[in-house]
Amino acid sequence: MAFPTESHVLDALRTVQDPDLHRDIVALGFVKDLRLDGGSVAFTIELTTPACPVKDRLRDQAHAAVSRVAGVSDVQVRMTARVRSAKPTDARAPIPGVRNIIAVGAGKGGVGKTTVAVNLAIALARSGSRVGLIDGDVYGPNVPIMLGITGAQLVADEEQKIVPPERYGIKAVSMGLLATDDSAVIWRGPMLHSVIKQFFQDVRWGELDYLVIDMPPGTGDVALSLSQTVPVAGAIVVTTPQEVSLADTRRAVWMYQKLDIPVLGLVENMSYFVCPSCRHESDIFGRGGGEETAGQMAIPFLGRIPIYEPIRRGSDTGRPVVLSEPDCAAAQAFLHVAEQTAAQVSIASYLVADARSPASSSS
Repeated sequence: MAFPTESHVLDALRTVQDPDLHRDIVALGFVKDLRLDGGSVAFTIELTTPACPVKDRLRDQAHAAVSRVAGVSDVQVRMTARVRSAKPTDARAPIPGVRNIIAVGAGKGGVGKTTVAVNLAIALARSGSRVGLIDGDVYGPNVPIMLGITGAQLVADEEQKIVPPERYGIKAVSMGLLATDDSAVIWRGPMLHSVIKQFFQDVRWGELDYLVIDMPPGTGDVALSLSQTVPVAGAIVVTTPQEVSLADTRRAVWMYQKLDIPVLGLVENMSYFVCPSCRHESDIFGRGGGEETAGQMAIPFLGRIPIYEPIRRGSDTGRPVVLSEPDCAAAQAFLHVAEQTAAQVSIASYLVADARSPASSSS
């Protein structure tokens, strides 16, 4: 019996398409370390994010495609990931070691933006990504409470770089670690710009796939400072379903677009409530407003987060629901948002790489 050749295997793998990038995994350069030993075939699929929502599908399709090649008796598929940067280098200095900066913002307060940012960061970390979190909401720095690091101290290393405390696999910095619990942060625009710049440039972040920034609500100075200081992969805008929130959400989307920060998508928080006794689903704040708005503005809809009491309890006690109840519907919703966010960053990174290398379109 004739054994398969490398070209036979690669031809089979060309039938496996990435549904987001709309190209086969061979053309995308995902297939690595192809080895043949008689009828045994082994290879690695290197994705653009550990949080790839179709990782299992691609693995199974690749395994099935190669198994059908004549002479193949055994197939071993190894899955890995290497996160690429979604922003080209420009006049704004990138943070050394940080591949992608993701802003989480909202048009108004009270929509659960920080809760989404914290659970998103943890979900990305749980997928195997290296994640940092900046509490950019300097007027209401609640990230230390939600991560359970209120007693942590910011210290400097020998090069006078701030060493961020780590919790749940996330490196985090916050004004809440500098100010006392009851002190008010009363700053004007230039002071805000200074502290945001310091969080970027004077913190020892190390190697990160994603640096998530919890933005203050509204359309103020911090977003402007962000756009002027570092290249941002994109922004996630958090809303609730009712029109009062959606009107402000549209303004936030327009602000990011005007600042040349791509909008990765919209998250609808407090989307619905399921009664724990009768399981009846109630649309307390309306239904479908976030998805409809995303469609109208031609931006991705990343998912719905339900109203669920343990989300609040986890935020208050420093153990977010993605960790405290990983199998519940709310935690799974956050994981879905993380996967969709990572997919959008991957699409952007592919477009950047394609723009850098004209030959890549024919690879």
